[in-house]
Amino acid sequence: MESYFLDWANLLLRWVHVITAIAWIGSSFYFVFLDSSLTPPEDEDLKKQGVSGELWAVHGGGFYHPVKFAVSPPQLPKHLHWFFWESYSTWISGFALFTVSYLYSASTYLIDKSRMDWAPATAIMVALGFFVVFWLLYDAICRIFGQRKNGDAIVGALVLVLVCVASWLACHWFAGRAAFLLVGAMIATSMSANVFFWIIPGQRTVISQIKAGQPVDPIHGKRGKQRSVHNTYFTLPVLFAMLSNHYSFTWSHPQNWLVLILMMFAGAAIRQFFVMRHGYKLGRNGNPLPYALVGVAVIVGAIVWMRPAPVATPVVNAPVSGAASAYKNGASSQNDFKAVQAVLEQRCYMCHGEQVQMKNLRLDSPDSVKQHAQAIYQQAVVQKLMPMNNATGITDAERALIGKWFEAGAATGP
Repeated sequence: MESYFLDWANLLLRWVHVITAIAWIGSSFYFVFLDSSLTPPEDEDLKKQGVSGELWAVHGGGFYHPVKFAVSPPQLPKHLHWFFWESYSTWISGFALFTVSYLYSASTYLIDKSRMDWAPATAIMVALGFFVVFWLLYDAICRIFGQRKNGDAIVGALVLVLVCVASWLACHWFAGRAAFLLVGAMIATSMSANVFFWIIPGQRTVISQIKAGQPVDPIHGKRGKQRSVHNTYFTLPVLFAMLSNHYSFTWSHPQNWLVLILMMFAGAAIRQFFVMRHGYKLGRNGNPLPYALVGVAVIVGAIVWMRPAPVATPVVNAPVSGAASAYKNGASSQNDFKAVQAVLEQRCYMCHGEQVQMKNLRLDSPDSVKQHAQAIYQQAVVQKLMPMNNATGITDAERALIGKWFEAGAATGP
């Protein structure tokens, strides 16, 4: 029952997380587009009001005319919409999902004993430390170098180094899939912290100054804009890290830390293209296509570099780890299944047997094996996701045995 309820919690939290992330990323992307597409107002009345930019757009059968006051409007409207719950809801649901999926079962999903054999409590504390330490270092970099000459370039270079170091450490300390998720969650935490500690407080200060009739200090808008721009460049790298858990060839690669860095760098470069393309159309900057080409080139290079070397299909001609009978061409279906059953008993029963049935899956029953044969084939042979972190040491020959059994019809009896 515990596994059943955890699955429901995982599903519902993932659902909420995706919905809120769409809302946050969508609004973020829209405002980046809006800022890049604004043109100086033509109407004299708008100029007198202090409007610094305007945009005419058509959508959904209507025409829209948003304008931007660079510092403050002449007076505050009665209803002012704030954009912060999208960020907070995304982080809260994401952290809850990370807790349910990884921290709650740290010994299974977070720890890879071949990398670091530490206690679950230690692994959890170190993982949470990534969130705190990265934010503190990133925030210090922004504070120290953000307002200097060429500050954006300096901050970008130092944050890149920081992300590279964090990726290397995570991939050497934790299970591959957890490491990718951890780095993504680490960056996403800083994104939400930017909103919580800088963007929203700065906006509240500006509004307080307007209500008090005081001159508005433009530094608050500049700082908020700087952190907002950082967030938009973080977005695609974070999305890759979050999606990677479905693709084991990324996080199971021997140099998985480099795979993560390359793909996140490609995402940031491609995002740069989309950020600059609107200004390019208005003649404000050069053609940003090289950024997109660099990002695509990095992805193509990673695909070529990571391609699997051709290998002969393992032939199982000896007992499987002393437990399963030999698989021979022409052997009866009963013998085929007995060999597979011996592998399942040695590699899978501890999590999917009579005593423990994780994911409500029981593999010590021939009927259940037959029912879930396709899932077994996909998880153990094609994607090689199971056993989790290969905790039970399944071999390529044993995976090949399961694959041959499935391709021959997945029979569980004569």
